[in-house]
Amino acid sequence: MATKDSSILRMLSSDIKIVLAGGVFDIIHPGHINTLNAARKLGNFLVVVVATDKTAIKMKKREPLHSAELRQELVSSLTMVDLCIIGDEDDIFKTVDLVKPQIIALGYDQTHQEKFITEGCKKINLDVTVARLESPRPETSSSKIQKEYGKEIHGL
Repeated sequence: MATKDSSILRMLSSDIKIVLAGGVFDIIHPGHINTLNAARKLGNFLVVVVATDKTAIKMKKREPLHSAELRQELVSSLTMVDLCIIGDEDDIFKTVDLVKPQIIALGYDQTHQEKFITEGCKKINLDVTVARLESPRPETSSSKIQKEYGKEIHGL
């Protein structure tokens, strides 16, 4: 994570409620927009963590279409996002400890277990609320788009 990002987080006053959301964000679709809008409403500063390329492969079982840096650029351009960073390669709690959110928002389809996150946060002395967000568009997902368009989508 860049030094500039760290200094922005340090400048935030204690009365700002930071919400942390994360994902691969390789093919941005309406489900992502709905989820990030819902996450933003939980607080007043939304930090989005984009998965590294290695993590994206682990999560999606395929190469991402876009590099982590390009995915970060795309997500940063969304109006509801206040700050977008690339996550830690090996330990999600290093990123969580850096951001120090009050709320961690999970998408409806994210496999993280709430208990795993709350226990991991306790180990770094961070008291967080984990919010599982519902999707008004569960039929829209990157995986479904990938299945529909197949390997041709990689040529776009």
